[in-house]
Amino acid sequence: MLEYQSGFGNHFESEDPRCPGALPVGQNTPQKCAYGLYAEQLSGTAFTVGRSHNQRSWLYRILPSVQHQPFQPLDRPALDDWNKSRPDPAQLRWKPFEIPEEPTDFVQGLRVVCGAGDPCSRHGCAVYIYAFNEPMTNKAFYSSDGDFLIVPQQGTLKITTEFGRMEVAPNEICVIQLGMRFRIDNGGECRGYMVEVFDGHFVLPDLGPIGANGLANPQDFQTPVACFEDVADVDFQVVNKFQGSLFVVNQDHSCFDVVAWRGNYAPFKYDLSRFCVINTVSFDHIDPSIFTVLTCPSTKPGVAIIDFVIFPPRWSVAEKTFRPPYYHRNCMSEFMGLILGKYEAKEDGFAPGGATLHSMGTPHGPDADCFEGASSAELKPCRVAEGTQAFMFETSLSLRCTNWGLKTCNRIDEDYYKCWQGLRRTFTMNKI
Repeated sequence: MLEYQSGFGNHFESEDPRCPGALPVGQNTPQKCAYGLYAEQLSGTAFTVGRSHNQRSWLYRILPSVQHQPFQPLDRPALDDWNKSRPDPAQLRWKPFEIPEEPTDFVQGLRVVCGAGDPCSRHGCAVYIYAFNEPMTNKAFYSSDGDFLIVPQQGTLKITTEFGRMEVAPNEICVIQLGMRFRIDNGGECRGYMVEVFDGHFVLPDLGPIGANGLANPQDFQTPVACFEDVADVDFQVVNKFQGSLFVVNQDHSCFDVVAWRGNYAPFKYDLSRFCVINTVSFDHIDPSIFTVLTCPSTKPGVAIIDFVIFPPRWSVAEKTFRPPYYHRNCMSEFMGLILGKYEAKEDGFAPGGATLHSMGTPHGPDADCFEGASSAELKPCRVAEGTQAFMFETSLSLRCTNWGLKTCNRIDEDYYKCWQGLRRTFTMNKI
């Protein structure tokens, strides 16, 4: 079983037990590092950012990252081609995305469904689907554009990072920030969702009058411990996402050679079953922001580049209330995925491994069957979403689908609009 360090945003330090004393004492860059290691800093914020928000880590490694051959473009389409497709305000639903039959690793199986903004200006986001069936052998991947939040739907991800190893199962998530190199070690059929934010980093949402505890508690986040591999004389590739395109460098050693590290800029994972749900105990359907796990804030107070929101199993007890999600037109874009089970507002058609997108100003809400059932249901305390986990990437940006998302994937459900066609006129001049 893998070991982790607990806490969100902590200043951690970790040494591989095979090399005790690898971390320097009292300084970061000694004239000579223990064990003949190199000191390398990985910055997650500008040097001059205030101390409360400054993020960086020191890595003590066998060889510095700069020891590689020149960058070469990777022969595949750019990942940020949403500006080349036509806008489409329609309610969109995707059937479960297909897992390839031919040998495909994580990088080869990445596809962008939709996005907004521009990594060059460090503003925007991209929503991905990944689907693969073989490990990344002698290969690593990292982004120079933003932070990844990864949501497995099928298959447990065995992830090696420069900071150590993580296992991330369905109903767990992980965050791997800008510049951090990683590989996915497992084969077998795997599928999931991923969002990349270009602006900043994910943080815990403020709790306001909720108080000091609740939602995603800091102690439940887990960061890996140092675990290096000393692999030399191999053909090793490092794939870099840079300004929306992929590049590759070759080197003769593994980049996962960090013997020790310390700092507050490190990957982490979280088990969604540990989320402490807050909800009404009186009346009305409360806004879904109460289910926010992590947020990447924009420069506007209270407005997010991405809110990562879940809809977990919970009690429903509201009185005199239409309990499912209300009908809605939003100033935000809502991309939803389903990890497991059946989503309460649309039990048919929205399947695990599929997705929906409701764009800014586009109406959406429960389907006709859900409305009919919930409007006449006995309002007794009951469990909802049992055995289910749906999630949402909600963004203040206007998402546009890529050509792959609209056409090439061939997973658009053309009949999605029909789920609302059965809504009946029930208006009467006689007050009910």
